[in-house]
Amino acid sequence: MRVLRDAARVRVAWKNGGGVTRSIAAHPDGAGTGDFQWRVSLADVGEGGPFSGFPGVDRILTVVEGAGMDLTVGGRRRLVDEPFVPQRFPGDDPTDCRLLGGPVVNFNVMFRRGCPEPSVAVVRGELSVVGPALIVALDAPADVAGVRLARYDAVRTGGCVTPLRAAGHTAVVTLPT
Repeated sequence: MRVLRDAARVRVAWKNGGGVTRSIAAHPDGAGTGDFQWRVSLADVGEGGPFSGFPGVDRILTVVEGAGMDLTVGGRRRLVDEPFVPQRFPGDDPTDCRLLGGPVVNFNVMFRRGCPEPSVAVVRGELSVVGPALIVALDAPADVAGVRLARYDAVRTGGCVTPLRAAGHTAVVTLPT
């Protein structure tokens, strides 16, 4: 089990100046935006505008702070205004964003098509997480096998059964093996 603290993450400003990305984990370890199989991050979105395109990649985006976004994905409107509800869409479709009520924070999982896919669930309460996973506390502390997570801290688990107690919304990303 590996603990990944939010305070240790590097914040990378977007080229368009509209936000900042905090990478949580990727496979293979250390992979950049061009060579990951899967990637998990937080995005602080301060301004509307176009999303970066990722050919051959799907996104699962979950709004975790703010009023949400009005997206246009591949020419179709997609309202993303319910917090903690994962939304999946193609990362290579042209996507434009209008913020609904100011800045938002998004939890993002991106993965290459044709590779084994991760799954994303936002949970609360007590449960057992089976298999390799990335667990991220989203709005309140969580306890993972005795490790206390503050908001946006994460734990990457191995192939065992891992107990989780989530005081608030917590993302469980089941990782492909």
